[in-house]
Amino acid sequence: MGPEGQGNAAASAAWPVIAEGNPAQLPSVLAAMADTSAVAKNWLQSAALALAQQASEKPESLPKPALETFLSDHSHDPLARSLAYEILTGADPALPEKLLPTLLDDPSPKLRRMAVQRLVDQAKAAAADKPAATALYTQALKSARDEDQVKGIAEELKGLGQPPDLVKHFGFFTQYQIIGPFTNAGRKGYDTVFPPEKELNFAATYPGLEGDVGWKSVTVTDPLGVLDFNKELKKLKEVTAYAAFDYTSKEGGPAELRIGTHNAYKIWLNGALVFGRDEYHRGFRIDQYKLPVTLKAGKNTVLVKCCQNEETQPWTEEWHFQLRACDANGTPL
Repeated sequence: MGPEGQGNAAASAAWPVIAEGNPAQLPSVLAAMADTSAVAKNWLQSAALALAQQASEKPESLPKPALETFLSDHSHDPLARSLAYEILTGADPALPEKLLPTLLDDPSPKLRRMAVQRLVDQAKAAAADKPAATALYTQALKSARDEDQVKGIAEELKGLGQPPDLVKHFGFFTQYQIIGPFTNAGRKGYDTVFPPEKELNFAATYPGLEGDVGWKSVTVTDPLGVLDFNKELKKLKEVTAYAAFDYTSKEGGPAELRIGTHNAYKIWLNGALVFGRDEYHRGFRIDQYKLPVTLKAGKNTVLVKCCQNEETQPWTEEWHFQLRACDANGTPL
């Protein structure tokens, strides 16, 4: 399968051969979902569901041991593994109690979420036993990665008198050197190379928007790790600021920098531009942008540029960002 219908005719002919085949081939069909296009995945998923429907009429034809082995192998496509779980538990409603406890740290977001939700449900059922409920919510939070699920669990723990540290849970950076404001008149600041992009000298001062500016140390106290330039500098429009810090990685290797912001931004790692987006006030959420990077073993230097535009409506006042480093599953480093 390819773009603009490429391969569609051949797929249309091949699909019934697969979908009307032997349910014993389910693991092979699911395995084929790895490293292929979203369109091809859809075709294979529908074929797998057709085979599962066949097996529902002849339960003995469902290759349960092979599907359980497939599910336990984290190298397979996350969507395919989730589908294997659905097929298995659809055939045996008792299986979730066996399988979900093994999926709390699963790389598949869907499987992990279901495993966490099981603990949340148990905690709600144990509400009358405060220590038991607290223990279950705490265990659930340890594995939770989705923002809505994390916040829901955090509220429950807060109500139990055990408010969690979400900055630590997500691994937000909180120690910065910041400098600004520089201009962003006419939204030209995004592409203007101000001095911090040329050198990181924390003892230096430079001409800024309202006179000379120097670096200052900031410790973020926001409960979700948001660095607010309006608070640390002052509330301004048409401005640019920078934040920098060193991050030590014990082993280095693949990682993700995940940033959330209302503002136009650029981010550099060890002097190399990772990504930028010249867009304003399009919403803000945790892990809004997921940026794959390779960390060095030892010290890594991160620089963030954050621009504020000229709009004056109340919903355009935010000039801030939050940032963390994690693995591809959202586990903080």
